[in-house]
Amino acid sequence: MEHPNPQTMGQQFGRRSWAEPWKIKMVEPLRVISREERERALAEAGYNTFLLRSDDVYIDLLTDSGASAMSDRQWAGMMLGDEAYAGSRNFYHLEEAVQTYYGYRYIVPTHQGRGTEHLISQALIKPGMFVPGNMYFTTTRLHQELAGGTFVDVIIDEAHDPSSRHPFKGDVDLDKLQALIDRVGVDQIAYVSLAGTVNMAGGQPVSLANMRALRELCDRYGIRIYLDATRMVENAYFIQEREPGYADKSIAAILRECCSYTDGAWMSAKKDNLVNIGGWLAVNDRDLYDVLGNLVVIYEGLHTYGGMAGRDMEALAIGIVESVQDAHIRSRIGQVYYLGELLTDWEIPIVQPVGGHAIFLDARRFYQHMPQEHLPAQTLAAELYLDSGIRSMERGIVSAGRDPQTGENRRPALELTRLTIPRRVYTQAHMDVVAESVKAIYDARERTQGLEIVYEPKYLRFFQARFERL
Repeated sequence: MEHPNPQTMGQQFGRRSWAEPWKIKMVEPLRVISREERERALAEAGYNTFLLRSDDVYIDLLTDSGASAMSDRQWAGMMLGDEAYAGSRNFYHLEEAVQTYYGYRYIVPTHQGRGTEHLISQALIKPGMFVPGNMYFTTTRLHQELAGGTFVDVIIDEAHDPSSRHPFKGDVDLDKLQALIDRVGVDQIAYVSLAGTVNMAGGQPVSLANMRALRELCDRYGIRIYLDATRMVENAYFIQEREPGYADKSIAAILRECCSYTDGAWMSAKKDNLVNIGGWLAVNDRDLYDVLGNLVVIYEGLHTYGGMAGRDMEALAIGIVESVQDAHIRSRIGQVYYLGELLTDWEIPIVQPVGGHAIFLDARRFYQHMPQEHLPAQTLAAELYLDSGIRSMERGIVSAGRDPQTGENRRPALELTRLTIPRRVYTQAHMDVVAESVKAIYDARERTQGLEIVYEPKYLRFFQARFERL
């Protein structure tokens, strides 16, 4: 039986419910600590939700990275781990899965996505080069900068407007890319860094039409395109839902077509691929693969395990197969839609359209009385935890960090607090609790004061910075 699309059920049948395409076989107990205990825990964590102990968290929406629930088949696969140092059979299962569903020729495993970002940056970026992309991501941009490159945002303007209803806010603005090529010259472009369901824009997808046009432009100049495929399965769902001509195509077929317009991809397998640890880098160029295969030995491990145990590679290979099933991805995004609709009905400001992996609260509109230097998105995350024990994370001025040349704070147009939903973990009842908590702090928003930074590390400060109440 085909799994119903939660977005069209009401149109087809009137009031009809839908359910997840799985049943619960094992549970992990949750606990809720008191308001006084939460206040103490948050103060000890310096008002940074990353520094909270997970034992003090009720519903954990900090990230979907490595937080998903694995299936019984994945757990069974863990028992089949071949822990040979070289040539593990699980590597070849993983290689086959990536080649089948993503279409790339050569595979390099890594311990997680950050390892892939490091390898591709070291292999392709020379000091002084530029890396255009459809909005930055924190760790990706840092690896590009550490390799001597400069990231240049070439996403369409609508991506910086949280209220814009553009269906593909992840699209590359080809005029911006052309202007960069004209300004710096083709030889100074390392590659185009293309992301699916752009995280920092609110999980917004890129269209296949845009990917084809981007491929045509890059082919004219001999510029390579590398894809951050971390959430490309979710991107394929939005193409199926929104792009003409794709409603009857499978998620797997759309994913393959997306990848066909790129020269390779890196993957944090802790997201779409449904595992708790792991990543992979895949390319079509044999010479580049030889370079990457050598680098991975230095930084990660042998090219047939790259920082992963055999059992983890087996779970990853199975997770790839499960991730492209239409029933799974409809349910996954359907839960995000459900939370988004609850908040929209209460007129709580969120990024529109709703993205693939999270709801992004618009902290600028949430706290209209609060200037950006008072860290509204970080404040909102703190208030949500205090109200209900729900953990979220900041995606605004703190995440943007400082300009490496001037040392000044970058000031992004988007000041967001992310409610990230792990895959196959929480029920709709949990989403009701989240929505009601957001509503409670929204109703008290005018009485809320901001935060200030009292400690920040040199790199990726949002992970370890500490704050105090103003």
